Amino acid sequence: MNSREIGRVTSGDGTSIAFERVGTGPAVILMDAAGNFRGFSPMPQLADALAQNFTTFTYDRRGRGASTDTLPYAVDREIEDLQALIGPAGGSAFVHAFSSGATLALLAAERGIGIAKLSLLEPPLQVDATPPPAASGISGEVARLIITGRRGDAYEHWMRGIGVPAEMIAQMREGPLWPALEATAHTLVYESFIPAHCHRTGWPRSAHPPSCWAARAAMTGCALGFKG
Repeated sequence: MNSREIGRVTSGDGTSIAFERVGTGPAVILMDAAGNFRGFSPMPQLADALAQNFTTFTYDRRGRGASTDTLPYAVDREIEDLQALIGPAGGSAFVHAFSSGATLALLAAERGIGIAKLSLLEPPLQVDATPPPAASGISGEVARLIITGRRGDAYEHWMRGIGVPAEMIAQMREGPLWPALEATAHTLVYESFIPAHCHRTGWPRSAHPPSCWAARAAMTGCALGFKG
């Protein structure tokens, strides 16, 4: 039977990051997408599937689940969270990440924080030189709803924006997990900072996806996955 441990690491700004470790073998850290945490995520199931051959780490990104939060939000702080988690993983780890987590993982790999190899699923990257939009649309409305105290409506608005069917949202709002999802609503605004950070730092630097990804795949040992 695989050993299981629940623990915490402290990030550079003092934020407490909650994690769970299971299995034996080389370390793999699993990074969630927007709106997810260990209690609402496919990652714990993936961790259990990998545990026969790997030591897998799942964690709550800052402001979600059992992790704390420290304002102001910055993408660099989320990269520091991952770096802190690589410590108990032995100083080096494979990383598998989904959606916005995939973008963060690739940014982190370029920092040289101990990521051995990457597996990225659907990183939402902009690959031309057009500046990202201001915090409007989904993220702007989510922020407005949160400011007015409507966290549940904010989370629902975000889910509608990414295509979750209305009947599924209605069922979720009646379910026991909804208060925990409401509690993470402010982190949905954080996600809009990630593409802006990439553009501000000149990354990705190529307007041509094949050359952009080929360079980073060679540098980081990266496997990519996209849904058509």
